[in-house]
Formats: sequence, structure tokens, C-alpha cells
Amino acid sequence: MKGIYFQMEERNKLLNILNKEKNRGRAQGIAIGIAVTIAILISVLIWAGIGMGIFRYFTTGAFFRKSSVIGTREEDKLAVLNDVIETYYLDEYDENELKESMYKGYVDGLNDPYSQYYTKKEFTELMEDNNGTFEGIGVYLSVDQETQTLEVIRPIEGSPAEKAGMREGDLIVEVDGEDVIGQDSDIVISKMRGEKGTKVSVGVMREGEEDIIRFDIVRDVVESVTVTSEMLTDDIGYLSLSEFASVSYDQFRLQLNELKKQGMKALVFDLRSNTGGDFDIAVKIADKFCPEGLVVYIEDKDGNREEYNSDADMLGIPLVVLVNGYSASSSEIVTGAVKDHGTGTIMGTTTYGKGVVQRVLPLGDGSGIKVTIAKYYTPDGYNIHGVGIEPDVTVEWDYEKYRDEGTDNQLEAAREYLEKELEKGI
Repeated sequence: MKGIYFQMEERNKLLNILNKEKNRGRAQGIAIGIAVTIAILISVLIWAGIGMGIFRYFTTGAFFRKSSVIGTREEDKLAVLNDVIETYYLDEYDENELKESMYKGYVDGLNDPYSQYYTKKEFTELMEDNNGTFEGIGVYLSVDQETQTLEVIRPIEGSPAEKAGMREGDLIVEVDGEDVIGQDSDIVISKMRGEKGTKVSVGVMREGEEDIIRFDIVRDVVESVTVTSEMLTDDIGYLSLSEFASVSYDQFRLQLNELKKQGMKALVFDLRSNTGGDFDIAVKIADKFCPEGLVVYIEDKDGNREEYNSDADMLGIPLVVLVNGYSASSSEIVTGAVKDHGTGTIMGTTTYGKGVVQRVLPLGDGSGIKVTIAKYYTPDGYNIHGVGIEPDVTVEWDYEKYRDEGTDNQLEAAREYLEKELEKGI
């Protein structure tokens, strides 16, 4: 079962440590900035006497080929930048990396955290992830909003990360000895990815530990098992879904059928820390919990509406859906459908609040783009973006109980709730 949150006191200690690391970097940056400023002032004084000569050099150099129209067209500006870098940049550089950074920056200019450009390598990895297998260390991650640092939601069962000892809640602060605090999450992830058999060192900060814990991990092929299940009692089944990948529906259906064979009369469906995934898979899974009718609809920027509906074939037993602040996107599509149709009880804490839909498009050279195309709405017409879905029954996570006793209090509350429902004969 899942341990999800840090105890607040322990978390604050960890944040203080991370802030010290950041402040150390800022202090060094300030010192360097002062030195550079002094150097610039000295340079100005030295060169002031020969300003006309240096002016002639810069304005007659080869890179000012169209001085009368410089900056008026994008291609001219790019040509100038290329010539400046080629002529004056001190160190070696990779021209392809410059171009890829330009493409990334162009999409970043949307100021949309969900729209993104992918290099050829990144796009291949994205497609592998969605297909359920990839080469890497095998962890589910989210971005800690306070530190902009990757946090381990959980290691994948049997993965190199799990075998090495990584845990839920670990904050990734180093990769191969490099400080990655605050770096773009996709860059950090790409550093941990790699071919089977290669090694990577990952450093984490962990609650209760003041020093960085480092793991030397050998990458491997990781198969993403997105669904796990068990019988909690003779009558109550438990099914956990970690993400909405292309393989998830088949895994979900097989596990659900297995629980039915074992006599399941009520179900706990655990979507805690499930940050989303494939929209269509979410609709197919929600279909199992909804009567015939609307599951979700989307609207694009022109107001065009597209509806997604369920058929009459539904599970039809008492249901609790467990959620928390990391339950997002596709998880909220399922949660919203269950809540609006009244076919189950939502339990836990308020969900993340991602109410927009992205489309992934391949580009001609093997790269790709993910772009936000629409808002989605629950059957009753609610867009939960930035708000989330409040549970019907609020149950805060008791970290101390989990740490000291290994007891998942939210899951226990769900089990007790369903036992009472079954006693009523519902």
C-alpha cells in the first residue's frame, strides 16, 4: 500500500537543507557577478580611448551583413546570433543542441507547463513509456512544487531503482555527481535514462536524513506494471492504478476479472498519486464505473465540443475511489465521472486540479510536440482546472501511523466504509 506524504515537520527540515544548497549557489553567483561587473567597468575605462577603432571593427565585421535591417526579420536575427557565436564564443559548442534549445524555448514561450517540445531521443522515450516498457532505472516521479525538484512517487516493482533502495518521497538532487536541484524535470529524467547495462549514480534527500544518499544503479529494461490488486477481505477487493498507459486498460480488465472470480462484492479503486496519462484509456476505465451516458466532454478554443460516453455495462457494486493531491488529469476524469454519476464514494484529499487536455504530435524529423488543445468537463459541466475535486469523505494521510505501524489509514477507512455498505445490503 502506498505511503505518500512526508510528515510536515520532517518535510520542512528537508526543504531547509535544499534551500541551503540553493542559497550557497546564489551566494557564489553574487560573488561572481560582482567580479564580472568590476571587470566590465575596468574594460570600459581601458577601451574608452580607442572607442572609434573598436566601433569600426564591430560594425564592419562579416556578421553585420545587413546592418540596415538587423533584427527586423527572424531569419536575419538568427543569422546574426549564429555569426556572433561562431566568431566570438570562447568554448566549443554543439550546433544541434543550440537548435534544439531554440525549439524548446519557442514552445516554452507559451508559458504552459503542459505544452512541450521533445527532441528525437526524448520523443522516442515518451512513446516507449506509453507503450509500457523502457530502459532506465524505473521510478514514477512528480515535481515537488516548493523546490522544483523531482520527487519519487514510488519505484516500479522489481525495477533497478527498487532493488537499489530508492523509496517513496525521495527527492532527486544529484545525477552522476551533478547538482540537479531546480533543473528542468525532463533534462533530469533524460540523465537518468539510458541503455540497459549502463550505470548511473543518483543522489537523493530523504526525510530524517541530513546527508545525501547516493545509489549506484545499473539501468535495465523496465516493464511498467500499472495495475496491482488483492482481496482485502472475503468480499472487498482492492485495485491500484499507477498511471494511464496504453497497457493499463488490459491490465485493469484482467485484474478486475480476477477479483470477481475471488468473490468480490465491493471495490476500493486506488488512484492516489496517479498523475494521469492517456485520455482514451481514462474514458475506457471510467466506462466500467458509469451507467450509460456522458463520461467527459472537451471544448477547444473555438468552442467545439466533443463528448465521450459510456455504455450500459458497468461494475455495479459498492465502490470507493481513493484520491490525493497527486491524483491528476486522467485520474480526475475517472473521479469526476464517478462523483457526478453517484456510482461511488470519493475518499481521501482534494485532487490536483488539471482540467486541460494535450495532444502529442510527431514532427517530420522524429522529434515531437505536446500541446494543450482543450479543456475537459465532468458530466455535470465542471472544469476542475486549478481547483481539483473535493472528496465526498475527507481522510487525511496519517504518516506517523504508516511509519510506525505500516498502516495505511486511508485504505483502512475505505475498507471500513465498504463493510458498512455491505452490511446495509447495498
